[in-house]
Amino acid sequence: MPNPHIALGLWPIAGITTVGVSANDADQTVIAAIESGITTFDTAFSYGYEGESDQILGTRIKGQRESYTVIGKVGQRWNSDKKRVIDGSRQSLIADAETSLRRMNLEYFDTLMLHSPDPNVALEKSAEAIADLQARGLCHRTGVCNVNTNQVIKFQSVLKCDAIQCPLNLMQRESLDNLVPHCQKTDVNVFSFWTLMKGLLAGKIRRDHKFAEGDSRPRYPIFQGAARERAHQIVDGMNRIGDEAGLTTAQLAIGWVLSQPGISMALVGGHKPDQIRETASARPLSPVLCDAIDQLVLESDSAS
Repeated sequence: MPNPHIALGLWPIAGITTVGVSANDADQTVIAAIESGITTFDTAFSYGYEGESDQILGTRIKGQRESYTVIGKVGQRWNSDKKRVIDGSRQSLIADAETSLRRMNLEYFDTLMLHSPDPNVALEKSAEAIADLQARGLCHRTGVCNVNTNQVIKFQSVLKCDAIQCPLNLMQRESLDNLVPHCQKTDVNVFSFWTLMKGLLAGKIRRDHKFAEGDSRPRYPIFQGAARERAHQIVDGMNRIGDEAGLTTAQLAIGWVLSQPGISMALVGGHKPDQIRETASARPLSPVLCDAIDQLVLESDSAS
């Protein structure tokens, strides 16, 4: 049965910061997502040095375009040194959108988003380029990612903002303070990322886990010191809650996000088929389960 609450985020299968992703793993993960009822996919021009996520997705939805929703993002790219750069110029946004569509052999994005504001380009100018792409029929809806409330307002001054992407998980809730309420008031869909905080809240990473060389996760503050121990304590409690509710820790963490007012969809990554088979079944939680998780987090705050 299709799950309208979950989108497969394709960044992990690009294999840049997720170590050891094989082409077969990436392909099988997309297949497993489709078999598990996921019909929305989140890709980007910069997902892979050569657009690997675009190419894999295009192959798997070929001939079935109307059955799937494709979210694309432009405004980030890789330079010759394989360093990611932000480029919100009109020329780059248009070229990247056209290239991404060619990679997937698609005629349009369902939603096309500015990947992140460029500090060297007025956000309104970047929005104008997205608007022109929409006028050409290359996308049906538009949006912006990695923004604060004021930046959303600037984007909205140029064209309708149909959706944003922002970080949200049960330990990192800042988006709920101002950004999500503004989106609720102005009829903007909110798609969350970092829902499982790169796997930390999925319950599979142990305290003694050794990350492979090249894995980017140890650089994130939440994977370090007291913050990581706090996360493990919360996961320990969620394991107990999940055992009683018949849900996995990952399903609980995603369900908590989906239960927050104003959240339309959770972007969930994965680079192994079993990962997405587990998370594809996540749904909003009952108020009782949400309260139990909130109490768990509150207690961890008091203890820290």
